Amino acid sequence: MIGITCSESRDRGRLHLNRPYATAVTAAGGLPLLLPEMRGMEGEYLKRLDGILLSGGGDIDPSCFGEEPHPLTGWISPHRDAFELELARLALGSGMPVLGICRGLQVLNIAAGGDICQDISLLFRTPLKHAQNAPRWHFTHGLQLLPGSHLANLLGGLEIRVNSFHHQVVGRVARGFSVTARSPDGVIEGLESQSGHALGVQFHPEEMWEREARFLNIFKSLIEKAALGRIKKQRYS
Repeated sequence: MIGITCSESRDRGRLHLNRPYATAVTAAGGLPLLLPEMRGMEGEYLKRLDGILLSGGGDIDPSCFGEEPHPLTGWISPHRDAFELELARLALGSGMPVLGICRGLQVLNIAAGGDICQDISLLFRTPLKHAQNAPRWHFTHGLQLLPGSHLANLLGGLEIRVNSFHHQVVGRVARGFSVTARSPDGVIEGLESQSGHALGVQFHPEEMWEREARFLNIFKSLIEKAALGRIKKQRYS
C-alpha cells in the first residue's frame, strides 16, 4: 500500500492529484492510496502504509528552510508543507521506502536537513529551460547519472533524456544523501539516501513510462522495497 500526497486548492476546499501517479504505482504492482493533508495524522498513516510517494506541486515556503521569500517564489501551501515535511521525517526515521518526485525530491531534502534554492536563476548563470512548453511526456533535456548509483541501475544508462516542470531546485544536499543525477547545466535531478530507503527525482517518471518503459522501474523499486518491509512487519508483529 503506497500513500501518495496530494495538492490542495487555494481555498483548501479540494484535494487533487494527477492521475499518472496512481496509474504508475498500480502498473508497478502497488495499491495507491491518496493521503489527505491532515496534520497530526502523519504517524497514523505510516502505521497502515508500506511506502510513501511525495508528489509534485507548488513551491515550498522558504521559511521551511530558514529563508525569507524571494520575489520569484510562487504560491505556497503552508498546510501541505507542514504535513509533507513531517510525513517525510517520520518515514525517513522509520526506514520506510520513500519516493519523491519533483517537489517531492525537494521535500525529502529539506526533511533530511538540506535546503533548496528559490529559483534556478539564483544558483545558475545560464540554466536550461526547466519549465517546458511541451506535452508532459516529452523528453525535453538531457541527464547525466552517477555510475553505480541505484538510479542509474534502474534506468539502465548514464545519459538519458527527461521532462521538466520546476523552477525551485535542490541547494545544499542533506547529510545521508548522495547526488545521483544532474542536468547539463548542473541542476541536481536525483538524490538517494545512503541507507537505500529513499529516492528522489526532479523529473516526472509517471508521465514518461508509457513511452519509455524503463521509467516504470523507479516505481517497481518502491513497490519491491515496500513489499519487503510489509513481510518484515508481518513476521515480527
